[in-house]
Amino acid sequence: MSRRSLAESPPAVALRRIGAVALFLVRILGQCLPALRQPQLLVRQLYNAGARSLVIIMLSGLFVGMVLGLQGFDLLQRFGSEDALGVAAALSLLKELGPVVTSLLFAGRAGTALTSEIGLMRATDQLTAMQMMAVDPMRRVVAPRFLGGVIAMPLLAAIFSGLGLFGAHLVGVQLMGVDAGSFWSQTQGAVKLEDVSEGITKSLVFGVAVSLIAVYEGYHATPTAEGVGLATTRTVVASSVLTLLLDYVLTAMFL
Repeated sequence: MSRRSLAESPPAVALRRIGAVALFLVRILGQCLPALRQPQLLVRQLYNAGARSLVIIMLSGLFVGMVLGLQGFDLLQRFGSEDALGVAAALSLLKELGPVVTSLLFAGRAGTALTSEIGLMRATDQLTAMQMMAVDPMRRVVAPRFLGGVIAMPLLAAIFSGLGLFGAHLVGVQLMGVDAGSFWSQTQGAVKLEDVSEGITKSLVFGVAVSLIAVYEGYHATPTAEGVGLATTRTVVASSVLTLLLDYVLTAMFL
């Protein structure tokens, strides 16, 4: 096999891409502190990435919790442990469903918005114009959007888990007749600080991964309409797969 075919093989291409993303992350981290000196940009990106994602996060969290209440009650009823519905719902939401589903929804809503926005700036030569005016696009455009996504993810995951637990309570207590006192007392006794910290850690890692992929794909998008569309598609696919992969790795580490 020739050197050229080896260089163009899928493992080599994937390795080069991972290295490029890692170097891009280093460049972003180098601009995070200067970006924090412009709080108005960070607040704007927090609003775009976090506040504008609240509706889909809240609705999804509520309905996921309601489905979890139905399925959990049906399963626990077979073992005569209906009162443990709150424990099952809380642990499932805090440790798995909250961070993972929030990350997938965040990638589909905020991640695509970040990629298309930066990609459009690349296609219309706005990033080039900033460089000509001695304005660093990494500091002005990329770093605030990256930080906004990283900060918004744990907050959205907490809202998702809270509304999910409310939905499980709504179905379990109001619809299925589970005792409300047992629901909350067993939940408080079973949920530990380690469970909460696991969910927070996962949401932070997912926030870094999804935000990094979104800004990277947008910054390196081909400056055409088709290129921006392909970059947006790659953001959703790569973010979803990486979220599930990281979830397995982090779960194995915590266990």
